[in-house]
Amino acid sequence: MVLAKGAPAPDFTLSDQFGAEVALSELLLDGPVALVFVPFAFSRICTSEFAELSASLGLFAEHSVRLIGVTVDSVWTLRAWAEQEGFEFPILSDFWPHGDVSRAYDAFVERTGAAARATVVVGRDGRVAASFQSAAGEARSLAAYHDALLALPAR
Repeated sequence: MVLAKGAPAPDFTLSDQFGAEVALSELLLDGPVALVFVPFAFSRICTSEFAELSASLGLFAEHSVRLIGVTVDSVWTLRAWAEQEGFEFPILSDFWPHGDVSRAYDAFVERTGAAARATVVVGRDGRVAASFQSAAGEARSLAAYHDALLALPAR
């Protein structure tokens, strides 16, 4: 089960789809972050989830939350996926050491070698403000994101 509300969010540094290093601690300087773990780039459900989130960036902006995707795919795969689909948010590669960040967030499925469909909203204080996940093969609802964002402390 993904990290629960109140747990400290493990800091990490991963490369985004352009190869730039991104550290959670640096992102949190600007405000809360929503980490959206997905199993694999180019898969049907992952693509539809990210397309819906990309089309809903206003929801995250409304709460001053930075949306960040995380998957175990390589940087090159993520860049091709983001360019093909027009995703307008960073997608981080948890490729090597394989799934270390996903594991740190209890969002790694050993059986498949991929991240679970898990979302962790990290408050500016570095603690989990909300988290949720869906069963394998099931997309998360936009309503679940809305509820998670409402769990953030008032600015």
